[in-house]
Amino acid sequence: MFYHLGAARRLCLEKILLQWVLQARPLSGAEAANALRPFYFAVHPDFFGQHPKEREINENSLKRLNGYLENLQKPGFKSFKPTQLTFYVREREQNSSDVQESFGASVPYLIPIDVNWHWIRPLKAIPGFRAVSFTLHTRDLLSTVLDILNSCSLSTEHVQSVNSQPPKEVKGTFYRPIKWDKTYYSFTGFKDPEEELEQAQRVEITLISWLDNSEKSAIKKLRSSLPLREELNRLKDELTHQLQLSDIRWQRSWGIAHRCSQLHSLGRLAQQSPEVLRNVKGHTVVFTDCSGMSATGHVMLGTMDVHHHWIKIFERLPSYYKLQKKMLLLEDRISHLLGGIQITYIEELQPLLTLEEYYTTLHAFYNRLLNSKLSFHPRSLRGLQMILESDRYAPSLHELGHFNIPTMCDLATLQWFIITKAQQARENLKRKEELTVMEKELISASTEKFSLKQLYKEPSISHAQMIDCCKRLLEESLPYLQGMHLCISHFYSVLQDGDLCIPWNWKS
Repeated sequence: MFYHLGAARRLCLEKILLQWVLQARPLSGAEAANALRPFYFAVHPDFFGQHPKEREINENSLKRLNGYLENLQKPGFKSFKPTQLTFYVREREQNSSDVQESFGASVPYLIPIDVNWHWIRPLKAIPGFRAVSFTLHTRDLLSTVLDILNSCSLSTEHVQSVNSQPPKEVKGTFYRPIKWDKTYYSFTGFKDPEEELEQAQRVEITLISWLDNSEKSAIKKLRSSLPLREELNRLKDELTHQLQLSDIRWQRSWGIAHRCSQLHSLGRLAQQSPEVLRNVKGHTVVFTDCSGMSATGHVMLGTMDVHHHWIKIFERLPSYYKLQKKMLLLEDRISHLLGGIQITYIEELQPLLTLEEYYTTLHAFYNRLLNSKLSFHPRSLRGLQMILESDRYAPSLHELGHFNIPTMCDLATLQWFIITKAQQARENLKRKEELTVMEKELISASTEKFSLKQLYKEPSISHAQMIDCCKRLLEESLPYLQGMHLCISHFYSVLQDGDLCIPWNWKS
């Protein structure tokens, strides 16, 4: 009986909320940022230092969400694509069942969430936080903010109070975030996220002390993983040779056992359907979240897909190869129109795109160039590089020397920007080559000095950060590292297979 009363009350509140949404004025960018503060604190990557996989997912999803919100604020921007996002949301402790009901606290397992009438399959829950997936179709800030908060079971009352007030005249560009009263946390039992974040940032851990405390745990995990590591290397070598692959890779930082399981699956498929797998000869196979062909031409095998889906991908490879040739031709045509600049796709810096998605992006940009009066001197920009992005509005020059070109940017502005920044781009590219060589030498020297089994870095670590880290490591005496696998990251962590993660800017 009480359950049905609760459901009726929720239905009534949803109807009232929908009516209010339809009548409400648009949110400003600053108001949207304020309204999303509970969400940002719930998914902030700094709170996931001990969970690198979940931290990486939240970082990538936040980048995509920020791009979506930026596009919503651009005048006249109409090209919206449904954006599916996944976040790991920190669980909040409650003091009473009343508070739990009032504030819509999450349960320790996942249920399907309805966002814009699109049902999402629940993900596996992990103690301390939960996975939430939702798809955004909205075209205004207010609806987007409400969808995000509701999907994460966060309160929307503060959004209504903000939206009910008339917009204040903004003077200049100064923005001061709202400071929530401490009594709110005392009354509800929620932890103050700002206070937690400040404490996490105040605590300074030294490299020596952390290694001293983590050595035993890391050695125990590493020893346990040794048989699986040998099995992984054996399986990878056998399949690479059997299928004549260029390489086998993984998109995410999955554990050794997970990777072995994926290779076993591929091995069984190779035994059951050897003729189908002939199409993959000479290519790189990447285990990732979805199946298909990537923008770089790698064969993607979704780890959640069954053999039937993989077989379909292998059977479609000849048609993918034809589309890949059309894509390369399209890149050449765009390059010709832009003075010989090279169109490239950088996996470490760009979101994972399928070949179809990338071709569509290239084709749309090419048509815009053809219809414009853009004129570059032939081959004047040879040696320069650019990547296409769909979530930006203005062109920019990356520190590594390539241009970030939005597909929907103003083309006259684009021409002026490229011409004025061309020399700086060449200098950045030359600097990139120097940093790459220096980084490689320092990694080799560090590996040799500390007798490491492996020294590697996360994709988000720049050349300059890795160089700075290795230089300082070489000045230390660290017997703890002998025979270990060391990953340079943004946080301290011992991974499940014994890899040591340390921040690039560690304190001595």
